[in-house]
Amino acid sequence: MKKKGLDISAKSFLGAILVLLVLMTLTYGLTFLIPAGAYPRTVTDGGDTIIDTSGEFRYVEGGISLGRWLLSPVLVLGASGSGTLIAVIAFLLVVGGIFNALEKGGLMRYMLGRLSSRFGHAKYRLQAVIVLFFMSMGAFIGSFEECVPLVPLVVGLSVRLGWDALTGLGMSLLAAGCGFASGVCNPFTVGLAQQVAGLPMFSGIGNRLLCFVLIYLLLLAFLRRYAKRIERPAEQLQKEDDAFSPEKNRGLWAFAGILGAGIALVLCSAVVPALQDLTMIIVAVMFLAAGVAAVLLSGMTVKELGGHFLAGLLSILPAVLMILMASSIKFTMEEAGILDTLLHAAVQTASVLPKWVVILFLYFLVLAMNFFISSGSAKVFLMMPLILPMAEIFGISAQLCVSAFAFGDGFSNVFYPTNPVLLISLGLADVSYGKWVKWSLPFQLLNLLLTSLLLLGGLLI
Repeated sequence: MKKKGLDISAKSFLGAILVLLVLMTLTYGLTFLIPAGAYPRTVTDGGDTIIDTSGEFRYVEGGISLGRWLLSPVLVLGASGSGTLIAVIAFLLVVGGIFNALEKGGLMRYMLGRLSSRFGHAKYRLQAVIVLFFMSMGAFIGSFEECVPLVPLVVGLSVRLGWDALTGLGMSLLAAGCGFASGVCNPFTVGLAQQVAGLPMFSGIGNRLLCFVLIYLLLLAFLRRYAKRIERPAEQLQKEDDAFSPEKNRGLWAFAGILGAGIALVLCSAVVPALQDLTMIIVAVMFLAAGVAAVLLSGMTVKELGGHFLAGLLSILPAVLMILMASSIKFTMEEAGILDTLLHAAVQTASVLPKWVVILFLYFLVLAMNFFISSGSAKVFLMMPLILPMAEIFGISAQLCVSAFAFGDGFSNVFYPTNPVLLISLGLADVSYGKWVKWSLPFQLLNLLLTSLLLLGGLLI
């Protein structure tokens, strides 16, 4: 790859900013067309604010001034729930600094060279393992943002193995999104949704495991078919930087060992609930420690490390603007009071649909809301109190509603331009949003068909 570190290409950045600016403008336009409304809220024993379905929806005064809309990318930092947003920004700044140090120290090229030499003869088996790993990270521990540090590594490895950046994004980012959506033991979607629904934690795991396997096979078939079509002949692949270096090898083992320990801690969060809110912090700290140890052991001085880290941190700043602009869309809708109005209209629509259509409607409703609210846990408290009574009227099980919610929340994370993780990953891989949509749309449509059939099958069972 010609790119160095985690520099976001100007073309990708400007394209993403333009898309987000258009979406921000359209959202602001909606505030003049949709009246403000509100459902009553209540606070749970755990301190979470949730819709109170015992009360009635009512129209209220709303709207947002032009000034507040223009400042929304800044004001969102002080809004409710901004702690997670700030944590994501800090996390990405650390990732940018460390990746630049790894690149300048030659460790990135060395790492990719060693991996391609070691696994080049069995690259399709390696592809299957990498896809399984990323899907498992999303399905079993709910990791999505935490996968960002590994995305450039997989993209670089994909190019070294004779494929392209799209294949690498599919093996990492797309796989993580698919795993997150299958939600086998995802604490942030399935776990919270089952808690709101009064179901035992992670009950119904057998059905979700079946969904996981089928989605994995579909994704793997999609990636393998594309990779075989575009792969370069072996004689055209890069052979540089494959020579053994004792210093870089020490650094590489330190990097792999420390980061591996961090991933092991994150995996423990599946059985240790106290770790679930700390996964991003754990990955950031361990990635920082791994990167520092690796470059110092490979011969870089502390002064050089500081300079490269700062340069890398500055190179990732464009991603911060993308995050703030994407987050401002939800902020605008909440400030104007139109989110609850849209939900109320959806509830009214569902009440006149046939039973078999309702479960698909609930799926598509979550898909639609995920365009504006990328946080899965935020949507749980906003939507599940409305979805569950609606489903009960039609005799649809709460367990099936949880699956529909997980499907609707997860897959579109790697498709909608309002998800900052997608835009950042595309920028790091130098892939435009339009190119990504064109490439991933066939898979998204096949996956939509598969998951819809799974929901209808669950309805019959």
